[in-house]
Amino acid sequence: MILLKLTWRSLWNRRISVILTLISIAISVSLLLGVEYIRKEAKSSFLSTISGTDLVVGARSGPVQLLLYSVFRIGNATNNIGWDTYQTIADNKRVDWTITLSLGDSHLGYRVLGTNQDYFKHYRYADKRLLAFEHGKPFGSVYEAVLGSEVAKTLGYTLDRKITLSHGAGATSFSEHKNKPFTVVGILKPTGTPIDRTVHVTLEGIEAIHIDWQAGAPVAGFEISAEKAAKMNLQPEVITAFLVGLKSRSATFRLQREINDYRQEPLLAVVPGVALSELWQSIGQFEVVLRIITIFVLVAGLLGMLTTLLSTLNERRREMAILRAVGAYPWQIFLLFLLEAFLIAVLGCLLGCLMVFIGVLLAQPWVTAEYGLHLRTWLPGWDDAKLIVLITIAAVIFSTLPALIAYRRTLQDGLTVKI
Repeated sequence: MILLKLTWRSLWNRRISVILTLISIAISVSLLLGVEYIRKEAKSSFLSTISGTDLVVGARSGPVQLLLYSVFRIGNATNNIGWDTYQTIADNKRVDWTITLSLGDSHLGYRVLGTNQDYFKHYRYADKRLLAFEHGKPFGSVYEAVLGSEVAKTLGYTLDRKITLSHGAGATSFSEHKNKPFTVVGILKPTGTPIDRTVHVTLEGIEAIHIDWQAGAPVAGFEISAEKAAKMNLQPEVITAFLVGLKSRSATFRLQREINDYRQEPLLAVVPGVALSELWQSIGQFEVVLRIITIFVLVAGLLGMLTTLLSTLNERRREMAILRAVGAYPWQIFLLFLLEAFLIAVLGCLLGCLMVFIGVLLAQPWVTAEYGLHLRTWLPGWDDAKLIVLITIAAVIFSTLPALIAYRRTLQDGLTVKI
């Protein structure tokens, strides 16, 4: 108890340098815990990009590729799926609902998705959240469009805005469907998913703008007006992919096997959760990089503490000599330094935890408004507690060098300090 009081008073006498060391360790700890929190939240958000969907079905390729173009709107499908094939699977007695996906067009670099009303009824993300509208309503006619939040915000679009689609998925295109413009009737709330960067139109709209096209180009000298095209049979012949929700999740793998063995055309059905995990493993190497960076930051903070303790050794030789004169043992001097490092580390960790808690609390409204991500309030968990313990142990280990130097000096120093 007496040693603890001495330690506290010694720290108080050097409070300016101690406070600076505390802040350094607190920043390091907050970065380490904050990065761990962000890593977990990013992974959770990534894995919940699509929720409540049992199967994603597309042309036979690879699970990651199928997920990239159907869910993340990255890349293109190797092939399309026949409408008859889609209808056969959709009519399966195990299937509860389906969502059709037709890709291949864009608007100023943003991907265009052709789908139907079931998209707004059944598509879920995060913890099975339904899509919600910031303004407007779902599309109801052929030439109506619903924008993701990022599309509307970046391009400054509002309801009733007329937009034209471009053929292909590039940022620039020389093949535009200028004669068949779409009207913006809805803008979705932020979701923090690729939905925010997507222009949604009807399947019939996708068919209408391509009705006078062949082989990816308009037919020379032949043009069908938007009004005339809207009255024609616009049932698609092919789609890019579709999502499946089952009446019972126990039938997932059975139906998946049936679709993968479908003989009429080569198909691939993947379970979104499994494919997302594979995709995260392939792109999740940045986790390691983040951890390495934060570990270096933490080591820098601990080295700052070590430097502070070492730089004050000469100044504290008289203090140590006085303690020895009043009966302190060398091992108590050694323990004094360890206790100082322990207290600095514990206080630094507590301050770092407080910084993370306040930081997340302040960031929650902004992140929700800007990106649609619902951050959970940060509270230290078991993994965080283990990190804090490891940091404290590391701080004590770092302090053994100045403690050892002080221990050896107390064996030879008296009340007179050698200069």
